[in-house]
Amino acid sequence: MSALSVEERLAALEAEVGQIKERLESPVIPAMPWWEKISGTFAQDPIYKEAMKLGRQYRRSLRRRGSRKRKANDVPT
Repeated sequence: MSALSVEERLAALEAEVGQIKERLESPVIPAMPWWEKISGTFAQDPIYKEAMKLGRQYRRSLRRRGSRKRKANDVPT
């Protein structure tokens, strides 16, 4: 391992910090959001369809239990 002087190490760190600041000041915006890239990926997947069916059933079961809507002045006890 070569021994670098304090000045050389400091110069290297300053250069690296400068690069990081430059990246933060002008972030690269992806051409397409991640969710658009994966949209439709599972369209023909039977396991995905089953998962969506089970999710619907679960949400419906929650609606049945809590079907009575609360009024603004109802206080839970």
